[in-house]
Amino acid sequence: MGRFRLPQATGSKYITAEGASRLRAELDELWRVERPKVTQAVSEAAAQGDRSENADYIYGKRRLREIDSRVRFLRKRLDGMVTVDQPPSDPKRVFFGAWVSVECEDGTESHYRIVGPDEFDRAPDYISMDSPLGRALLRKTLDDEVTVELPGGPRKFVIISIDYVRAPDNRNRPAT
Repeated sequence: MGRFRLPQATGSKYITAEGASRLRAELDELWRVERPKVTQAVSEAAAQGDRSENADYIYGKRRLREIDSRVRFLRKRLDGMVTVDQPPSDPKRVFFGAWVSVECEDGTESHYRIVGPDEFDRAPDYISMDSPLGRALLRKTLDDEVTVELPGGPRKFVIISIDYVRAPDNRNRPAT
């Protein structure tokens, strides 16, 4: 298999202030803490002699490539991001950053926060605005019905609440 890889789709350029802060902290940690440690370990391993059989050297160089790749990605990604830290002018519609409660056809309720593709893994109830459900919910209002094509077939949801300040219920959630 060759080394060529298709470029990944970048996704939406929106991010919450918390998400941007988290990515900047990761970039800072990689560049100022982890990379110097690995560089030092690689140079110590290189000083031991034969590099072709030196596991510390080989794995250290591999880790440096991983760090450099992630640093390049984060710098490029953060450079083009739009940080959204204010609620929209129309809080009765679903936009980026909204906490949305939906009810499924079978009566089960779910609560989601619409976030960017760089931060949906932060909590189990965060969904990307690029996901099928996220795209279906955007710009909808209270009591709107949305249909989402899922692998198991289409499902219908009704929006029962929209909130931009905090989570719609008092369950334990990460600080926003």
